[in-house]
Amino acid sequence: MKHPVIFSAPTTSSTGYRASPPRAVAAVVALALSLAAAVVGPVDTASAHGGEIRDREYWLEDYGITEAWEDTKGAGVTVAVIDSGVDGSHPDLEGVVTGGTDVSGAGAPDGQRGIGEVPEHGTLVASLIAGRGHEAEEPEASPSASPSATASPSATGSPSATASPSAEAEESAVQAAGRGPDGVVGVAPESELLAVSLWIGGESSGANPAGVSIDDQIPNAVRWAVDNGASVINMSLGSTSPTWPESWDEAFLYAEQNDVVIVAAAGNRAGGSVQVGAPATMPGVLAVGGLDAEGVASRESSSEGISIGIAAPAENLVGALPGDLYASKWSGTSGAAPLVSGVAALIRAKYPDLTAPQVINRIIMTARDAGIPGKDTIYGHGILDAAAAVNADLAVPEERLLGAGGVVSMAQYIETYRRGDVPPPPPPEPTPSEEPLPDIPEPTVPAAAEPASTTTSVPAFIVFGFGGLILFILLGGTYQVIRVYRGGRDAETDSNGS
Repeated sequence: MKHPVIFSAPTTSSTGYRASPPRAVAAVVALALSLAAAVVGPVDTASAHGGEIRDREYWLEDYGITEAWEDTKGAGVTVAVIDSGVDGSHPDLEGVVTGGTDVSGAGAPDGQRGIGEVPEHGTLVASLIAGRGHEAEEPEASPSASPSATASPSATGSPSATASPSAEAEESAVQAAGRGPDGVVGVAPESELLAVSLWIGGESSGANPAGVSIDDQIPNAVRWAVDNGASVINMSLGSTSPTWPESWDEAFLYAEQNDVVIVAAAGNRAGGSVQVGAPATMPGVLAVGGLDAEGVASRESSSEGISIGIAAPAENLVGALPGDLYASKWSGTSGAAPLVSGVAALIRAKYPDLTAPQVINRIIMTARDAGIPGKDTIYGHGILDAAAAVNADLAVPEERLLGAGGVVSMAQYIETYRRGDVPPPPPPEPTPSEEPLPDIPEPTVPAAAEPASTTTSVPAFIVFGFGGLILFILLGGTYQVIRVYRGGRDAETDSNGS
């Protein structure tokens, strides 16, 4: 069965910086499953100096990421980016991508060339996870510059000639996070990445020229990532359907058995994903919904469903683009998912003994509640709080707290829904109760008897028999009275005659 597949990328528009030409964002192609990467809105592009990009990463401060950096920046953790390919030569990603592969048959062997309908998508995602920025370029000296334009303090010592201490402190937390103050710094800037490229075609690119279906690419990508040391996998792609091919089951089970955290985008209404789609619906996968810049559930850059586990920023995002460029405005849960993957990397770095379910538990247990109290279909368990997820002192249970419909793992899902050999649950044991009282029968309403027929011999015999008996008694009684009376009179006559 064929379904439309959507994989979208940023559109670009001309600005004061060197910009790439405009592109279409949405694409549709028939594949075995309906996939949709997060929709990316209109984007400005800037050249590689990226001087203004860092200042636009509002989520670093607003969602507690800079506070989480006080303990860890993700060193020693490997995150796999299963996407369209990652440009590891970008100034912010140099040395970050330590391995990779292509599972489509159409990309570069190391996964570092963008392919498919939106080849830049993977580079955007990768920079939000582990971008390290770069040193600022020395500005060219202007021969007409006046001494008063320098940053040196004025002769009068006016406070306006220097930055305030609070401004310097705020700047240092963000600017000092990477290798320099320019460019994009990711949530886990000291983590390493694996680039796994797959082909999701569209109207412009067409179907995969190598002929490998998405049904095969996805499980092959997951298995390769697990086998090559990833402890976190980011999947900024999603489906318009909550179901997935059976061919994916064993690969996601393999990741589960090898203690790997998988984070997936929940999808976007603007891209046709009204409900959460696979792989975000798969048991054990942390599905990420989208927020606008104000921290409210995004109307266009998110979806809805019981599978959503956490919500993170999905609008007014920035990111690295191939060709030493930057996207200074894009949107979608494709951008929200890598922010959560970065937090998962921070937790794995600080708490190496925690299992994958416990890493997810820390994220959802420390989320800030929003919307309807408790878990809901818009925010999931709440809004991402990186500082609390990394630093909070709490006992993290081993059991899986993440689960939709009572299914908490791929092992449980496969055993229940694929193999069909699970014994039915035992019947509920009867609860002890008092000795039952006997039933009280309903009162019987007497029915009127029909009159006996006068033609029958038995009733007549009974009537005449009783009548004769009564007559006999009356006659006998009368005779006895008369006899007594006569005896009395005879006795009186005899006494008078004597």
